[in-house]
Order: sequence, then structure tokens, then C-alpha cells
Amino acid sequence: MFPINETMGQYSELFMLLAAGTYTVAFIAFAWDLAKSSRALRAVDLKAAAAASPEGSSDADVKAPVAAGAGGAGGAAGTVDAGRTEGHLAGPAGRAERPSSSVSAKAQAGGGAAGQTADASMSYGGERRAPARVAVALTILGAAIHAAGVVTRAIGSGRVPWGNMYEFLTTGAFVAVAVFLVVLIRRDLRFLGTFVVGLVIIMLVAASVAYWTPVGHLVPALQSYWLIIHVSIAVLSSALFTLTFAMSALQLVQSHRQRTIAAGGADKLGFMRLVPSALSLENLSYRINAIAFIGWTFTLMFGAIWAEKAWGRFWGWDTKEVWTFVIWVVYAGYLHARATRGWTGTRAAWLSIVGYLCVVFNFTIVNQFFNGLHSYSGL
Repeated sequence: MFPINETMGQYSELFMLLAAGTYTVAFIAFAWDLAKSSRALRAVDLKAAAAASPEGSSDADVKAPVAAGAGGAGGAAGTVDAGRTEGHLAGPAGRAERPSSSVSAKAQAGGGAAGQTADASMSYGGERRAPARVAVALTILGAAIHAAGVVTRAIGSGRVPWGNMYEFLTTGAFVAVAVFLVVLIRRDLRFLGTFVVGLVIIMLVAASVAYWTPVGHLVPALQSYWLIIHVSIAVLSSALFTLTFAMSALQLVQSHRQRTIAAGGADKLGFMRLVPSALSLENLSYRINAIAFIGWTFTLMFGAIWAEKAWGRFWGWDTKEVWTFVIWVVYAGYLHARATRGWTGTRAAWLSIVGYLCVVFNFTIVNQFFNGLHSYSGL
């Protein structure tokens, strides 16, 4: 057993604090990108609508249809082809036309929204967004500092850094950021940055304030190679569930916005124009949830094997075991309902959110307030 290095533990806490500060600045930059891009897109729309409107039209006549993002003279300026990359309007500026029926049908179906600029494939466009680039750079820097905090915690304790709630939360937050950054290599998910980085900041603050535990050795029951296998997969699955939770929440907002625009209402959520359609968010969330569900299945299986090794039985209806199974059932129901029962749209999003809330309940309430064989929170 390695000796405890309290100095490395203190360095780890310092790194976690610096990472949280860096993420906070990145969060502000992501929010700035959403706000700035929304204003820029609105200005382009107003200019296009002004060029398309008849001479002598008042400002009110020009702005009204653009704000609604629907039909009327200049309405095409507020309607964007879902097949184009972000920042490109449907049709050249100065061309006045009504949105086609096919576009309207897509908006109602959720496949492509009127008043939306993000590409459904989430590919990178040609437009350079300086605040977004700064935000990603800061997130990478924060992740590097965060990784140093996780590594120094491991060195200080002489073991893998997920032996209690503090370590599980800080490591899980790092994995969530790492997965987000890896996906950014192939897909433009910068619109998700504000929400993912915001959740990571909440995780780090909660870990430091509510779940802080000094660096130390594991209790005897956790001194097993199964800790590395079982908990590492649980951490990765939880990180993926965190991403899909953010996507499902955005899907609900985008779906409401699309219905409002399709009904001729004003677009009051201009920043959501950088977000893909509700259907695109739902499809990507479904794919990631499917991968995370496989990981959670292995988490459940390996936990049962570890239980047999430690306590001589695979299943004992311990509270932690029950809630791990409940999470599995909820996400299994989500995947089955969406694939075979037609549970799409908001119903699928809400079921995904319920699954993540079960994950949070399992990690917080069950670990803290339910006594059992899995009471290893370190608190």
C-alpha cells in the first residue's frame, strides 16, 4: 500500500480550483458567442428584409416578419435551409419570396426549423466565430488543468482517483469535458458548450463544497481491481449521460421555439438559431444514449460480479444495486420506446431527462442518506 502524500493532495485541490476558474471564463465566452452570433444573424436578416421590401415600407413592416421568422414579405430571410451550414441564409440577400411548403412541413415535423441557421449534420461552416474559438481554447486549457488535478489526486492517494463521492464527481466532470472536446473534432457542438461547461462547473463546486474528502486510502472492501473496471465504466457512462441530458434540455427549448415560429409567433430565443433542429438533437442524443446504455449495462454486470467476489452473492437488493438497476430500466425503456413505439419528440427528451435525474439521485441521495453495503461516500 502506497503512503499518503498530502502535499500532492493539496496540489490537486489547487488544480481543481484553477480548473473551475478557467471553465468559468470559458462559460462566459460560450455565452458571449451565443449572444453575439444571435445579434449578428438578426442584423443580417434585417438587412436582407430591408433590401427585399418594397420602397416606402416602414421599419415596423420590415421588422415584423423577420422577428417572427415565418411567412410574409421578406420571410425567406428569416427562414433557413437546414441543409446549409451555419451562418448562411436560404437564398441570396435581397431576394423576396415566401417559404416553400416543404420547408414549413419540415419545421412542423422538427426536421428543420424556420428561423434556424445550424446545419442538421452539425458540420463546421466557413464562418469564423472568434468568441467560440476562445471558449474552446479556454475549455482545453481548463481540461488540462483539471487532468493535472485528477492525476495529482491519484499520486497523492497511490490509487485510482474514484474511491469516494468527491473523487467520482471530479473525475466524472473531467471525463464529461474530455468527451465533449473529442466530439468537437468531428462535429460542431460549440452550441452545447455553455450547458456542458456549466454542468461541469456545478460538479466541481458541489465536489469542493458538499463532498470534499481528504486524500486517503480506500476502505478494505474497495481494495480490488474491480474498482478500476466497474467504476471507470460507470464514470464514462455518466459523462455521456450528462451530454445527452444537455441535448435533451436544448431539444425541449428548440422544439417549443420551432412550434412558435411555425405558428407565426415572434422568435424570442434568437440564440437558439445556432442550435440544430429539435430532431437533429434528438437523433444525436439517441445515438449517444445507446452507447452510454451499453456502458451502464457493463457497469451493472461487473458490479454483480464484484459483489459475488466480495460478499458471496451476485444480487442482494441493496439500495445502490436497486437504483443502478432502475437507471438501466429507465434508459432501456427510453431506447425501446423510441425505436419501436414511436416515442419521439418531447416524450423521448423527457424520458432521457428522467433517466439522468435518476443518475443524479443515485449519486447524491442514495449515497448520502441510504445505509447499505455501498456506503463508501467518504463523508
